[in-house]
Amino acid sequence: MIDGSNKLNVDRLRITEIFYSLQGESKTMGIPTVFVRLTGCPLRCRYCDTEYAFTGGRWWDLSEIDRVIQQYSTEFVTITGGEPLAQRACPEFLVRLCDQGYQVSLETGGAMDVSAVDPRVIKVMDIKTPGSGEESKNRYRNIEHLKPQDQVKFVICDREDYLWGRDKLIEFELDKRCEVLFSPSYPQLDASKLADWILEDQLKVRFQIQLHKLLWGEVPGR
Repeated sequence: MIDGSNKLNVDRLRITEIFYSLQGESKTMGIPTVFVRLTGCPLRCRYCDTEYAFTGGRWWDLSEIDRVIQQYSTEFVTITGGEPLAQRACPEFLVRLCDQGYQVSLETGGAMDVSAVDPRVIKVMDIKTPGSGEESKNRYRNIEHLKPQDQVKFVICDREDYLWGRDKLIEFELDKRCEVLFSPSYPQLDASKLADWILEDQLKVRFQIQLHKLLWGEVPGR
C-alpha cells in the first residue's frame, strides 16, 4: 500500500496523471471523461498496459485535484490506476466527487476491499484470470458488495481464460448481480475469437474492446 502508516496522507493522493479523453471501456464508452490515474499497484498482471503508474507521480491535495477536474466540461470522472484503493484517501475522494455532483466510476483490480466505496460510485471491478498471473489475488468477498449499477470485467488472454471466466460467471451468478464484461487481452487474443466463443455459448455478458486503443494505440494518457 502506497500510504503505509503515514497519517498525513489521508487528505492527499499520489497521482501519475490527470487527463481528459473519451471513455474507452464500460457503460459510458465514448463519453468525454476526466481520468484521475493514481500511482501504485500491488498487482503485476502480465498484460498490464499502465506499468508507468507503478511508481513515481506526485502528491496532490484533494482541492488541487478538484481545480483540475473543474477545467473540463463534463460530469463524468473515472478514478483509475494503478490500483486506486491502495491509497488511504481514495474512498474519501470518491465521496467528495459524488457530493460535487459528478458521475463517478472506479476502476479497481479486485484485490482490495471495496466495501467502503460510496454506493453512488460505479465500480468496474476486475476478476483476474489465470492468464493475468494474479488469479490468486482475487478477493471474491467483493462480489457481495456489487450493485446492479456496477460491472465485473474479465480480461481474457486465451481459451483457458475464457472457460475459466465462464465457470466463474456461473459459479457466482454474476450476471444476476450486475453487468459482466468479457474483454480480449490486446494483442494476445484476437477479438473475433472471443466474440465467437461468447455467441457459441450464449453467455449473458457484454463483449468489450478498448475504444481508446483503436483510436490512439498504446499512447499513455489517452
